[in-house]
Amino acid sequence: MATYAVHYTYEPPKAALRDHYRPLHREWLGEENAAGNVLLAGPYPDGSGALIVIRAESLDAAEAFLANDPFIAHEAVDGVRVVEWTQVFGPLDA
Repeated sequence: MATYAVHYTYEPPKAALRDHYRPLHREWLGEENAAGNVLLAGPYPDGSGALIVIRAESLDAAEAFLANDPFIAHEAVDGVRVVEWTQVFGPLDA
């Protein structure tokens, strides 16, 4: 299974929408973390977006998985970039 870095981009006009769906988004992240699909997640301190590190079988599978995120489902994210990522050092299981 491959690891993917997911970069969400946020713009101010959708801030209220993100605020509304944040509890569901975080619940989803927590459930997927417990299931081993989401390895790391968190927002950038400047409010410009977030990073989520996930495991998936392929890029298509990663994109399909992300479609279940309430932020994506409710169009609260302005941009999404998904790239395969190779861990060299760190606490995650390789």
